[in-house]
Amino acid sequence: MGDGLFQQGKWQAAKECYEKFLAVGLGDAELYWRLSECLRYLQLTDAAISRLTQGIELYPKEGKLHFSLIMNLHARGRIQEARNRAKIASELFPSNYRFKILKYLLLPIIYNNQAEIVGYRQEFIRGLQALIQETSLETDENQKNALVGIGSLTNFYLPYQAENDRELQSQYGELVHKIMAANYPQWVVPVSMPPLRANDKIRIGYVSAYLHAYSGTLWLTGWLRYCDRTRFEIYCYYTGNTPDAVTQQFQEYSDVFYHSPGNLEDVCEQILRDQLHILVFPEIGMDPQIRQMGSLRLAPVQCVAWGHPVTTGLPTIDYFLSSELMEPEKAQDHYSERLIRLPNIGVAYPKPYIPPRVKSRSDFQLREDAVIYLCCQAPFKYLPQYDWILAEIARRVPQAQFLFLRGDLLKPRLNRAFAKVGLRSEEYCVFRAIPERLDYLMINLLSDVYLDTFCWSGGNTTLEAIACCLPIVTCPGEFMRGRHSYSFLKMLGVTQTIAENEVDYVEIAVRLGIDSAWRQEIGERMAQRLDYLYEDRACVAGLEAFYQQIAIP
Repeated sequence: MGDGLFQQGKWQAAKECYEKFLAVGLGDAELYWRLSECLRYLQLTDAAISRLTQGIELYPKEGKLHFSLIMNLHARGRIQEARNRAKIASELFPSNYRFKILKYLLLPIIYNNQAEIVGYRQEFIRGLQALIQETSLETDENQKNALVGIGSLTNFYLPYQAENDRELQSQYGELVHKIMAANYPQWVVPVSMPPLRANDKIRIGYVSAYLHAYSGTLWLTGWLRYCDRTRFEIYCYYTGNTPDAVTQQFQEYSDVFYHSPGNLEDVCEQILRDQLHILVFPEIGMDPQIRQMGSLRLAPVQCVAWGHPVTTGLPTIDYFLSSELMEPEKAQDHYSERLIRLPNIGVAYPKPYIPPRVKSRSDFQLREDAVIYLCCQAPFKYLPQYDWILAEIARRVPQAQFLFLRGDLLKPRLNRAFAKVGLRSEEYCVFRAIPERLDYLMINLLSDVYLDTFCWSGGNTTLEAIACCLPIVTCPGEFMRGRHSYSFLKMLGVTQTIAENEVDYVEIAVRLGIDSAWRQEIGERMAQRLDYLYEDRACVAGLEAFYQQIAIP
């Protein structure tokens, strides 16, 4: 019964069945794993860790339990325990490449201080060199083990250290390419540009695991919607398996749409059969299988866009499609690919539908008299060297309430930062879980100020906050990933809340908090200029001019 409920995604009911079974029997390794997955989906990570630990004591040779335990410890911020478990698993399963990657490359989700960032980066550099040296591809078994391992994990957290990652990404990208070339030598050879006869259209392919309602690809619907169908033919390849209404949009905007969840070889073969002129990856860096595909040569020209705004380091990706407004002057130094600056913000982002305000602050246990500063980014975007900023705002705006929506991993750091100025963080920082989209939009409408993160700013979250006319405080960083919100406000023409530095950021945030008239003025100006930002067709024209230039010599 528990297994049936598990297959349906009924986590609470399945959990209850599994726990009843364990009350009268030991169960097997699979039961412990499934129970831990139920607990993980129910956001009971500590309980999941406990069950996995029990399972490993009974079944110490079950690699699946070890892998899940490492990942759950990591998600809970227990990085040293996760790294220790990775070392143990690597010794228990020496041929399992996943554990080798985890042993050498596992990074924290968040850091306690800036010195930790430096230390973990140095460990990553040494670990990557060791991983490269220890990667053997001499036998079929070695090749397949490495293929499975590199297809299970990404180095997602590296760019959140706010450094130039071009060299490290290139080293990692070369490793992935080498593993894929050993397994699929037929798919790393150059591909000739198909000839274009009279009235032929240029065939453009987009491949992603996220052709559904996801922040890293939602913007792509605009490129497809406004595509010039007289010149281009659109092929979409969806490798994920959570289709929704946005997936339907992708299908409607495509001339050819394939849904092949999780089958790398089938998708690669189909792409080659379609004889594309250009293949575009909306993101590379979040989904392991997409990185594997990006390390192959499936089309004569291959591009990546900024769904994950960091260079791929892959020798098989030719161009990085970015934004004119987001990139600093010497940005090419940040990319292994050739950088293409598309007009404006580079994407035709669909204008979000914002419902009327139908809930109040009391529905979310928020104070009616508070000045609510929305802090809606994932915890790993908040670097410790900027914690003092929230405490300083609180010191100067006594009614401040900082609203976090992505878990409580930051609590210990915030406690320390607020204590340094004689404040208790519990009186200012609140953490809420907002599972429904309507509630998330209500939170935006009920907040007073949106505080952007330094070094890696909001993308989709900022665009939605702007649609809610919520004033945005941002400070552009060194890299494109820290300049999203800056570019949106520049295009919107509302630049008064763009800070020059950290001190200026605090001043703007404080003024917005205590000067309600100015806050209202900013919101009204945003409301008047929304059409300047969304559904931008100039970037699509620039994109298609680029496509035509490289497809037609």
